[in-house]
Amino acid sequence: MTYQMQLNDGRVMPQLGLGLMRIGSESETELALDRGVAAGYRLFDTAAIYGNEREVGAALVKHAAIRPELFITTKLWNDHHEGDVPLQAGADSLARLGLDYIDLYLIHWPTPVYDSYLNAWEKLIRLRESGVVRSIGVSNFTPAHIERLIRETGVTPAVNQIEMHPHFQQAELREFHRSHGIVTQAWSPFGGGASGAARILDDPILTSIAARHQRTPAQVVLRWIIEQGASGIPKATSALHLRQNMDALTFALDEQDHAAIATMDRSDGRQGSDPETMRLRNVRPID
Repeated sequence: MTYQMQLNDGRVMPQLGLGLMRIGSESETELALDRGVAAGYRLFDTAAIYGNEREVGAALVKHAAIRPELFITTKLWNDHHEGDVPLQAGADSLARLGLDYIDLYLIHWPTPVYDSYLNAWEKLIRLRESGVVRSIGVSNFTPAHIERLIRETGVTPAVNQIEMHPHFQQAELREFHRSHGIVTQAWSPFGGGASGAARILDDPILTSIAARHQRTPAQVVLRWIIEQGASGIPKATSALHLRQNMDALTFALDEQDHAAIATMDRSDGRQGSDPETMRLRNVRPID
């Protein structure tokens, strides 16, 4: 069973997907995708800066028969915001993926220090109008960034993909999303890499809830995200973890669980970069 989320442009998106950041070699990417499809995943999330769009595309070839069921996301990197560059960047991502269209194209970071994300958004609108992109959105944007996009273009992002996990719950930003019909999508739902994930998934609150429901702490986190009305894109490669993550769709938390998880939110819980100060341009070649 795959939950579907209604987007503000009329399309639907699976609520739970597979993040493909740093999967590894072409064979590892293909294996993760094959296992993901077998486990029921239909949403796959990559980005130009991950350097694996070609590998993702090669892996998708064998699943061409179910392309209408698949929802493929990729992202525009920070050094492709100016002028008409976003139009070419979108075409390049499409070619690397070997697809006729991209289901969701996101601006990866606003990088406000360069003040070019509005231009990038205008070009994403053009890509959507041309049909090569079906839905458009943003990632790591603040309310102020999004309000500017809406004010200047009249087009509201369908999705804002943000860091969200029990130690960094972003309730105010998620409320802003709800008030504007924007889907919240959680990247790094387990806390951002090995050390961050261990600190979160070993938290006594989560382990206690998991034991009571006879689930894993990771399943509890994903179920919490789902019941918050958000989408999640955890990374996994093993068949066991892929199945376990998908099984987060098969149980429910109660009010006591939600109240306990709410106490885990921390003022210093951010694991990734701050969207207001993040300024990285190209950190690896994108061919």
